[in-house]
Amino acid sequence: MMPANGAGFLGGARDRLLPVSVPFRYFLAASLFHVAAWAVLLAGAADLTGFAGGPGLILAAVHLTTLGVLAMSAMGAAFQLLPVVTRRAMGAPWPAAAAFWVFAPGVALLTWGMGRAATGLMLAGSALSIAGLAIFALLTLRNLARAGAVAVVAGHGWAALAALAVLAGLGATLVADFAGGFLPDRAGLAGLHAVLGIFGFMGLLVAGFSLVLIPMFALSRSLPTAPGWAGLAAGVSGVGFAAAAALSGMPALWWPALGAGLLAAGIHLALMQLSERRAMRRRLGLPFALLRAARWALVATLMLAGAGWLGAPVPNAPVLIGFLLIAGWLLTFLMGVLSRILPFLASMHASGRTGLPLLMSDLTCEPCLRLHAGAHFAGLAAVATGIVADQTPLIRLGATLGLAGALGFAAFAFNVALQLWKFRHAKPAQRGKPAQKGRPT
Repeated sequence: MMPANGAGFLGGARDRLLPVSVPFRYFLAASLFHVAAWAVLLAGAADLTGFAGGPGLILAAVHLTTLGVLAMSAMGAAFQLLPVVTRRAMGAPWPAAAAFWVFAPGVALLTWGMGRAATGLMLAGSALSIAGLAIFALLTLRNLARAGAVAVVAGHGWAALAALAVLAGLGATLVADFAGGFLPDRAGLAGLHAVLGIFGFMGLLVAGFSLVLIPMFALSRSLPTAPGWAGLAAGVSGVGFAAAAALSGMPALWWPALGAGLLAAGIHLALMQLSERRAMRRRLGLPFALLRAARWALVATLMLAGAGWLGAPVPNAPVLIGFLLIAGWLLTFLMGVLSRILPFLASMHASGRTGLPLLMSDLTCEPCLRLHAGAHFAGLAAVATGIVADQTPLIRLGATLGLAGALGFAAFAFNVALQLWKFRHAKPAQRGKPAQKGRPT
């Protein structure tokens, strides 16, 4: 069994907190990139159904999401929460801060270059992005090497970072190919890049982090270790078969990839449902609604892919499946996690400084989260319908709704930061007053 209940992880956790500015800069930047991703999709809506991987607004929107939101959030979470989970302090905070100042400008340059089809900007942005990811990987590897108490989480992390290494190399090669056109099979390498990014790096990180984050946030009992290892084996197998299918062009290999992926998703779903059934916190709120929706989006999308391979008429299937995996599964999951991480970390930093807590309810803008959740789900539905129907107005409507939701989430995120700043800079006699008015969440 993993020592995954909330009390076990949080004992002494304040001693392993980074300066608040380090994780928060990642999370706040992710909320801004989130807004940018939907805005760019709105601007390029007419190009979505015909997207085949070339430079333009859709490629920029994809990487604003995958790098700017997903990877940025994963980096911030790993830097702050892995030391809490492994019970090993990260050490000096400056490498984690330096990774941000390299990675964030890199993502901005890369995606700007993609939108404008400017090869020079793409090359510079990819170099900076890869440098930031390299710092992240080295720091994470060092922490995972000391994660004996949560070996199954470390196993997911090692596998995800292995995928990241290949993913980064492929990304740099694909960007360079925009200038030189030297790749004999660009489509195959682009498919491998997508597989490793969605399922290898982010998918395995999501599965591994969920084993500790969900029980911690739900105040649940420990999860069994054996299913976690089985899910890891199935996930790695699925990524391996999918990678082989993308490289070889052999459609038959997609079937074992799909089977392994469904098995991994089923194990993950069962473990998360077990954690929620055991939760001491009875009202889990909107963040957990997002998390549940994300899990089912993964299962439904994998089944949709299988139906397409069996010959079911799925219009614009590659674009639809890619959108549902990135926005329906991964983005929905990350937004649900960030909805809990931001007030959770802010509360810990406030208590660690003053001895008096800021309750998570004092830090949470519930109307902002409701706006985000409602607009996010409506936006996903409208864009997916627009892809199937090949209707640009529906895609524009969905992107507009997604943008409204992203603005709501950004308001929530910056409100958490503002409330924490006010609390930390208030006079000692004033601290604790907001906490007396709030209600635990």
